[in-house]
Amino acid sequence: MPVSATTRSRTPDRLCAEAVGLARAAAEEAAAPGVVGEHAGMVSEGDRVVTHFFECKEMGYRGWRWAVTVARASRAKVVTLDETVLLPGTDALLAPEWVPWSERLRPGDMGPGDLLPTDAEDLRLEPGYSGEDEPAPNSFAEEPADADNTAAAQPLIPPAVPTRGSITSVAEELGMRRARVLSRYGLHVAADRWEETYGPKSAMAQAAPATCVSCGFLNPIGGSLGQAFGVCANEFSPADGRVVSLSYGCGGHSEAAVVPKPPRPAEPVVDETRVDPFPLRPSPDSGSVPLTADEESSEFGHS
Repeated sequence: MPVSATTRSRTPDRLCAEAVGLARAAAEEAAAPGVVGEHAGMVSEGDRVVTHFFECKEMGYRGWRWAVTVARASRAKVVTLDETVLLPGTDALLAPEWVPWSERLRPGDMGPGDLLPTDAEDLRLEPGYSGEDEPAPNSFAEEPADADNTAAAQPLIPPAVPTRGSITSVAEELGMRRARVLSRYGLHVAADRWEETYGPKSAMAQAAPATCVSCGFLNPIGGSLGQAFGVCANEFSPADGRVVSLSYGCGGHSEAAVVPKPPRPAEPVVDETRVDPFPLRPSPDSGSVPLTADEESSEFGHS
């Protein structure tokens, strides 16, 4: 049975297997002297094609190997270099699996000049208004006779000023000219995120004297979220400038109890109507030595 021409031999070619010096020189040229370690074996890639492996001593590449593939043409005596590459081994230290940027992004990662494109199918957004930009029946705008042919013949140009009475112009007058707005899902996600940080379950709210719904520093917001949230305007509050739940609270509440001041002693009052006696001689029984009969009759006291 004839052997197919595509069949490759797994027996290493003798000349390619002996070209360890050529493979080491190629690895050191790609890396640096001293980084390429001992010869760690070889494997036959096919007819007259062998890959030599060398240990990698470079810091941070534990378990990696330099793989140098050499080859020899048919009936040739000279072995040539095919490629040199650094490959991980079975116990190599590998980087974590790549994660798309949309999944790696975290709140606070954006900086000045960064752009965050929003997916067209983002569930947090929905169209701001629906319908074609057509004038209302009672408007002053006149629709062209052949709108389809006119649109096909004219090139694409930037949109002009909205025609009065059109859906776009009415939306602009009402302050609603936005291509997309928050969806119900987007509102719920935002509300859950805000309530988790500045909500009634936080440690600050648990120790607060009252909730934000009765605080004078609470700035109400419009829309459906205004029924449950507001903006704190107390510069001494940890939530200053943040969206807080109406059930949140802190020690900076506007109606918090004032700490009483320590009592002050009464002012001294001099009673000028009372006379304090001041005897010229001390009382006989005021001394520390008891009196005897002789001492009482003595005019000069103790001798």
